[in-house]
Amino acid sequence: MRVLVVGAGALGGYFGGRLLQAGRDVTFLVRSRRAGELAAGGLNIKSPHGDLTLHRPPTILAEDIRETFDLILLSCKAYDLHGAMESIAAAVGPETLILPLLNGMSHLDALDERFGRPHVLGGQCVIAATLDPAHSIVHLNDRHTLAFGERDGALSDRVRAVADTLGHAGFDARLSDRIIPEMWEKWVFLATLASATCLMRAPLGDISSSPGGGDLIRGIFAECRAVAETAGYPPSAAFLDQALAALTAAGSPLTASMLRDIEGGAPIEADHIVGDLLRRRSTGHAERSEPSLLALAFTHLKSYEARRSRTQSAARPRENL
Repeated sequence: MRVLVVGAGALGGYFGGRLLQAGRDVTFLVRSRRAGELAAGGLNIKSPHGDLTLHRPPTILAEDIRETFDLILLSCKAYDLHGAMESIAAAVGPETLILPLLNGMSHLDALDERFGRPHVLGGQCVIAATLDPAHSIVHLNDRHTLAFGERDGALSDRVRAVADTLGHAGFDARLSDRIIPEMWEKWVFLATLASATCLMRAPLGDISSSPGGGDLIRGIFAECRAVAETAGYPPSAAFLDQALAALTAAGSPLTASMLRDIEGGAPIEADHIVGDLLRRRSTGHAERSEPSLLALAFTHLKSYEARRSRTQSAARPRENL
């Protein structure tokens, strides 16, 4: 399959780089500045599973796309989704499959509306990775899993072809017949993690060891779980046990990437991760009479966004009148 990887950042660069290393037909869709970096210094990955440098990996700019691809790996942030959809439009043909790795669920609706539901698979990844100051990809833990599947659970010929392309490529690729329930489970976990660690500005271990911290985490988790149940995707018992144990583990250093973004003054996925859960909560039957911890976390995140926007506006040079 001809694979187009959107971006060569932490996620796209990691999975795309591993695929390229394994001999797959991969092209990176990047902006001109990143294309120059890759041409000059290559794509560099630092990982517990082995470092990698790919010299002059194949790249293309959106305006230069003239042919369609078989598979598009989409790993942008939610706030960049609209721009990403525009950039891949020329690459989507009648048989093209789009595999999004965004968190939450609302991106599926946006992709369906733009390209049609048959083109859009379900997908998610579990990896901690970032870019260092030299724009090398730094893999921060030992997990690098990419799960995918048809959204109706079918093990179709086309999704098996995707499995053949992604398999045995230096990371854990897993074809799932329940990808949508798994995406909901990850969303419940991630929304709890982001809400708790951003509210408290601390890792899980520090929160859970503080007075009332464990109750805070469990309360947020219960609200997120209730939304999933109301939507028709109740988390499995095994997930609930494992997730709650991880969220309340003593001494855990785990924080959400959203907290790291806040600390770095970067944009965040507040609407996509927390806000959309609240929206589904208010339109479903998961109402609660007591104050909502999830709503409190969302207010906190939106306040950060407002302050960041105001600060950036004040910092922009004004034109002479």
